[in-house]
Amino acid sequence: MFNFFSKFKSFDVPLQIICGLLLLIGLVILYGTSVSGANMEIFWRQLLFAGIGLAVYFFFSFYDYQSLSKVSKYGYIAILLLLIFVLVFGREIKGSTRWIDLGFFQLQPAEFAKIVVIVGLSRWLYLKRGQINTWKSIAITLLYTGIPAILIMREPDLGSSIILIGVWAGLILISPMHKKYLAALIILALIVSGISWKFVLHDYQKRRIEVFINPELDPRGQGYNVRQATIAVGSGQIFGRGLGQGLQGQLNFLPERQTDFIFASASEEIGFVGVSALLILYFLLLNRLLYIMRNTKDDLAYYIVGGVLFMLFGQISINIGMNIGLMPVTGIPLPFLSYGGSSLLTVLIALGIVQNIARQSKTLRF
Repeated sequence: MFNFFSKFKSFDVPLQIICGLLLLIGLVILYGTSVSGANMEIFWRQLLFAGIGLAVYFFFSFYDYQSLSKVSKYGYIAILLLLIFVLVFGREIKGSTRWIDLGFFQLQPAEFAKIVVIVGLSRWLYLKRGQINTWKSIAITLLYTGIPAILIMREPDLGSSIILIGVWAGLILISPMHKKYLAALIILALIVSGISWKFVLHDYQKRRIEVFINPELDPRGQGYNVRQATIAVGSGQIFGRGLGQGLQGQLNFLPERQTDFIFASASEEIGFVGVSALLILYFLLLNRLLYIMRNTKDDLAYYIVGGVLFMLFGQISINIGMNIGLMPVTGIPLPFLSYGGSSLLTVLIALGIVQNIARQSKTLRF
């Protein structure tokens, strides 16, 4: 027993504290957005997911990341099958088919695909090492990421697809790739963006981008969400209206206040001071991931932590950006705050893997 508890001594304490505080704040804010309405079930379900999430966090904190990477190919096959299953048999909610109804839990495979791609792509880059500087290798990595990204986009879930591609781009950037390939990839990305606008994006997704550029094009339709979110953020002022007292959220002027627009809802209730503290915690989390990444013991760990860093940075920046009108609305959850079991579990699994890497790297250094 003492040997078991001694393993906790090698934990990265700053990471542990930051994760714990963000999880607690997320639950408090979700409680505030639910307490005055008929949505308390959402809070209790999130509390249950938090408990399960902590269990899987500690499981992956002790599960060797190298062993995990060796079975990533099976996880990749499984996630592709789940994504195909979603498209055929998934449950449609508000025009999107993203969930598998398990009765007690709405499984969203797109969230878990992020972990699978991070670990699998990291292992491929690690095994190839200096062989990345060929078009064939780059094409393989793009195909590996692109297949699940396309399946997710078909749901449609543009936000999760963007995060996957962002993770791929980030891992390629930190790999030993020549700059000429980088320049070519940027040009290719611009071409793909043009093609996607013409043939891939749905009309409502194009409309979101157009309204993002000019919200007045549709102030009562697509522009309504952004306008109400920015009003909610501003109405919180310095100290906020108090938990459960936000007018925009509690009176249902703010749509999706517990998922996509949780940041706007939180801003209204905890104000500038509370949001500033939240943003500082996010900054400390990303900074700690960067520290762990720089002190990893091998390239596999380096890539995995880098992938988690890019995933979280993408979700945080895009979600907050769309809440304050700086980015189009894409339906990306805010880590730790947005309601959703799959999202919360994905974040805690990812950070559990990072904790395992930090533990092993710390043991190696000391």
